[in-house]
Amino acid sequence: MTSRTLAATRSLVLSALMAAMMLLGKQFMSGLPNIEPVSLFILLFTLELPRQTPLAIGCFVLLQGILYGFGIWWAMYLYVWYILMLVVLLFRKIDHPLFWAVICGLYGLAFGGLCSLVYFFIWDGSAVLTWWLAGLQFDLYHMAGNFILTLFLYLPLRRCLHIAVKQMGL
Repeated sequence: MTSRTLAATRSLVLSALMAAMMLLGKQFMSGLPNIEPVSLFILLFTLELPRQTPLAIGCFVLLQGILYGFGIWWAMYLYVWYILMLVVLLFRKIDHPLFWAVICGLYGLAFGGLCSLVYFFIWDGSAVLTWWLAGLQFDLYHMAGNFILTLFLYLPLRRCLHIAVKQMGL
């Protein structure tokens, strides 16, 4: 096996493991309304493993579709998590837990609005607005959950991931 093939294989396996972490984290917290560690994982993965993150998100989205069906909600997942990744890439030089907690909190608050975009293709604007407003309470839970998880877990998980990335030689 050439070094190029080995590197590609390692990157693929790493992306799959990242997707599995997101899936298991989301499943573990599925009893809580819109509170999930996926946003925090995407933040950390984008900062520490930016090359593997797009494929990891894609694997996660595919696994969600396999588990829950490929409904209209799944179309939302095709872009919402990548938006978070792009926001993190824009601010990647900042390394402060409060900053990232605010970003993840705002992302949680915006999540329903971002998801509602897909409905513009099947409903009129007032129906889209009604759908988004009806779910605003869950976006508030999402905001609070993202903020708290990121505020308390960003530093320890970032350190662990940084050490793991160095040990893997990436």
